[in-house]
Amino acid sequence: MADLPFTLDQMRILRAIVNEGSFKKAADSLYVTQPAVSLQIQNLEKQLEVTLFDRAGRKAQLTEAGQVLLKYCERVLTQCQEACRAIDDLHNLKGGSLVIGASQTTGTYLMPRMIGLFRQKFPDVSVQLQVHSTRRTGWSVANGQIDLAIIGGELPQELNELLDVIHYGTDELALVLPTKHHLARLVELTKEDLYRLNFISLDSQSTTRKVVDKLLANSGLEVQKLRIEMELNSLEAIKNAVQSGLGAAFLPVISIEREIAAGTLHKPLIADLEVRRELKLIEHPARYVSRSAIAFREEILPIFANANSPLHEKSNKKYKKNFKTE
Repeated sequence: MADLPFTLDQMRILRAIVNEGSFKKAADSLYVTQPAVSLQIQNLEKQLEVTLFDRAGRKAQLTEAGQVLLKYCERVLTQCQEACRAIDDLHNLKGGSLVIGASQTTGTYLMPRMIGLFRQKFPDVSVQLQVHSTRRTGWSVANGQIDLAIIGGELPQELNELLDVIHYGTDELALVLPTKHHLARLVELTKEDLYRLNFISLDSQSTTRKVVDKLLANSGLEVQKLRIEMELNSLEAIKNAVQSGLGAAFLPVISIEREIAAGTLHKPLIADLEVRRELKLIEHPARYVSRSAIAFREEILPIFANANSPLHEKSNKKYKKNFKTE
C-alpha cells in the first residue's frame, strides 16, 4: 500500500486551527510554534495538491477541499481516541478518562457535584467536563467527542433520531425576590403580581433566555407583559443583582439552593404557575462505551435522577453486562 499523503499530527493540527480560529491559537493549544503549524499545513497542501485554507481574511477559513478533509479528520481522530480508551479500560478503572457534556445550567450547578462523587470513587480516572449549548453538546456526543451528556434544551430532529435520548429529571424555574422587597413578606403571589415587578433577565438574544421565555409562556404567563428593566449575561450576575435589590428574576432552582437556605433570596410560590423543563441524558448507541462512562452512568447518575427516570431501573443490561468495579 502506498504511503498516505497525511499524518495524524497533520490531522490534529488541521482540527485545532478550525476549533481555535487561527494558526497562532492552534499552535498555542498544541504547545508548538506557529511556524511549525504553518509548515505542516503547507506540506499537507503540497502532498494533497489542494488549498485547504483561504488566507485572505483574518480568521482561518476552510476551502471546500479543507471542509471535506476535516470531516474525515474528525472521524479518524475519534476512532484513534476510542482505541486508546479501549486499551486504557484494560486497567479496570485504574486510569483512563471520561468526557462529560452538559448545557449551561446543568454544567454549572449539577455536574460539579456528580464529578466530585465520581472522583471520590474513582480517583485515577481523568474527568473532563464540556459545557456548551444543547445543540453543540448533542453533536459532540454524535461525533464521539463526548461520552454522555445531560441537556435541558431541544435537540435537532436528526440528533433525536441518531442518539439515545432518555428522560433524566426536571429543572424547575422559580421566581426570586430581594429579601427586603415588599412582596417578600408573602408566601404566595398571583400571576397579576408578576406584571407589576421589575425583572432582571438574560440578554434577549441568548438561547437560554428564549428557552425561559418559552417555558413561561407555556405555563400561562403573558411574557410580553413582564417588565424587563435590566439584561445581564449570566445567571450568577442576575442572582447577585437580585440579592442587591435591583429587581426580581426567574432562575433555575438548582442555581439558588444555597441562597434560599441562607435566607439571602426569597422564593415565593405563585398561584397556578409551575415552570419546569425536562432534563435528558443523551448517548450514542453505536459507539464504544468505556468502563469509566459505564461507572459514571451506573454509580453516579441514578443518585441525582428523578424517581421516574429509567436510570432507576435495576435491569439495564446494556450497561451492567460484564461490568465489575474493584
